[in-house]
Amino acid sequence: MYKIGLDAVLAFGRAAVLAACAAGYSAGAVANALPPIAEDPEVLKSSTVLVIDEETGEVLYGKNTAAVVPIASITKLMTAIVTLDANLPLDEQVAVTGDDVDLYKGTRSRLPVGTTLSRAEMLHLALMASENRAASALGHSYPGGAGAFVAAMNAKAAELGMKDTRFVEATGLSSENVSSAPDLARLVQAAKAYPLIREYSTSTALDVEVRGRKVAFGNTNGLVRSGDWEIGVSKTGFIREAGRCLVMQARLASRSVIIVLLDSWGSFTRIADAARIRAWLEPGYSMPVLNAKPVKKASAKGATVKRTAAQGATVKHTSAKGSGSRVKVSIKPAKAR
Repeated sequence: MYKIGLDAVLAFGRAAVLAACAAGYSAGAVANALPPIAEDPEVLKSSTVLVIDEETGEVLYGKNTAAVVPIASITKLMTAIVTLDANLPLDEQVAVTGDDVDLYKGTRSRLPVGTTLSRAEMLHLALMASENRAASALGHSYPGGAGAFVAAMNAKAAELGMKDTRFVEATGLSSENVSSAPDLARLVQAAKAYPLIREYSTSTALDVEVRGRKVAFGNTNGLVRSGDWEIGVSKTGFIREAGRCLVMQARLASRSVIIVLLDSWGSFTRIADAARIRAWLEPGYSMPVLNAKPVKKASAKGATVKRTAAQGATVKHTSAKGSGSRVKVSIKPAKAR
C-alpha cells in the first residue's frame, strides 16, 4: 500500500511536482487541503525541502526538489540496506583498519584502528551515531570489498528508481555521493521496510567496548533524543558541501509523513525546520527550545557560575577584582555526520 502511493507521486507525479516547486508554488498549491506553511516562503531555511504523505503519495510541500546535491551521511541508509540485503552474519566480528580512516575530511573517530565489534554494532553506530569508520568497515567487510559494496549501493539505487543518485563510497564523506529529494524519499521508504534500520536509526544511545572500556554513543538527531516525536526512520548528515541534512519518516497529525531537509545553513536549522513542519501539520504543537547544555563556569575570582550554551559552544565567564565581567564564546568545529 505504501509503495504504490509513493511510487505514483515520485514517478508520474514527479514532473508535475518539480514544475510546481520550480514555479515557486507554496505547499497550499500542491496540497490544497492544507493551509500554506507560512506567508514567508523563506520560513523553512533548508535549501531543499520535501514533505510527502507516505500513505497517499501526496506532496504536502516542496522546495528546490529538482536539485541534485551532496547528501553526506544520509548515504548510510543505503549502506545499511546493502549490508542487510547481503544476509551477512550480524554477530560476525568486523575490524576497523587503516582503510577506514577518513582521507576525505580528516574527521576523527572514537573507534581507533584495531577496534573489533560485531557487524550489528557497526551497523547500529553507523545509523544512530553516524560513525564514519563503522560505515566504512561495513563496506570493506563486504564480499568483494569496498568496490563491490559501492557497486551494490548503486545497483540498489537503480532498483529503487533513484535516477538522480550516485554513490562512490559508504560513509557520505565524499561530496560525490549525490541525490535529489524525491530519490531520498524513496530511500527512506525502502529503509523503513527493514526492522533493524528502524530500530537502530531511532535508538537514543549505545555503549560499546573499545580497548577494554565502555564508550557511549548517542543519536545525532535531537528529535529522536527528545522522545516527543513518533519517528520510524531517521538519518542526519553533514559535510561542508552538503550543509546539514535530515531525512525522517514520522507520524504527524495521524498520518505517516516522509520529510527530506537538505543543505540547512545553521547548526539547529534542520531541527527547527522539522519542528516548523510539525507545527504546520499539527497546529497545537509548540515549537521546542533547541537543545542546550549547561556549561561550567568559574565562581568568585574568575571562575564559575553555571550558564547555558548551545550544544557545541563553550562559554567562559571570567571576572577579576576591580574589573568588569568578560564572556568568551568559542564554537567547536562541526563534525561530519
